[in-house]
Amino acid sequence: MSTRDRPPVEVRVYVPAPGEASDVELMPAGDVTEGVVRVGGTIRRPHQPQSLAVAGYLDWLEDVGFDGSPRYLGRDADGRDVLTFLPGQCAGPLPEAWVQSEELLASVARLLRRLHTASAGFVPDTHPFPPRFIPAGAVSQDPAELVCHLDVTPQNVVVRDGLAAGLVDFDLAGPSTALKDAFNTAMHWAPLRDPADAWPGWEGTDPLRRLRIFADAYGWGEEERLALPAFGIEATALSYERMRHNAAVLGGGWARMWNDGVGGLILRRRGWLEANAERLVAALSG
Repeated sequence: MSTRDRPPVEVRVYVPAPGEASDVELMPAGDVTEGVVRVGGTIRRPHQPQSLAVAGYLDWLEDVGFDGSPRYLGRDADGRDVLTFLPGQCAGPLPEAWVQSEELLASVARLLRRLHTASAGFVPDTHPFPPRFIPAGAVSQDPAELVCHLDVTPQNVVVRDGLAAGLVDFDLAGPSTALKDAFNTAMHWAPLRDPADAWPGWEGTDPLRRLRIFADAYGWGEEERLALPAFGIEATALSYERMRHNAAVLGGGWARMWNDGVGGLILRRRGWLEANAERLVAALSG
């Protein structure tokens, strides 16, 4: 079904299948959004200010044939957003050993590249995405070139047969750039962070090697590789201010993450990027 054949996202009502409500599973809580459940072959999520913008984006991805994202089906009788369930395996809050697979890492990069290719041309006009906070004097890294996922963490990648097959949780999607989305993804998957913040069991991984695998699989050119350290340092500075702002203004999961020390983690990441800038470029260019 193309976008022109389906009702507008703001009036789309989901009609459940007979007996569907008897098959319910509480899904793992995200950092920000809670109360997500699987009902039959669907996912039910609390309606958010960005929900209609995300729905329009998912419609676009469906129409261009991208098979790695859920489909927006409408809202149920409780007002929740209803999306198709993508079967597969996702990492836990502390990513398990299987997430370290280099084949999986490369497949994440290729899936992200396919998403960016599929996203080209989408303009959120009827339902725009909420603006992102920009600190006074800061330069935005989101010049609205391309609508992106912006939260491709191990917990948000659906894995089948050891390879990335889909992406879920588009709550942070919005206009940005492919480089910002790709850096953010590599940051989570390499991962790029101070060794003091390594996940249990990940102490022996080589983030520089993993970054190179990601860069090659995604297809970064020389310009992106040379720019990465400075770009990443600037991104972490902006992330720190956004997290602090969201914790104070939006509360909820943002405040919980801030109280749990995410600000310190971001600052340590920035210090690690600054200290390893030359090694990052060498790893990407060697």
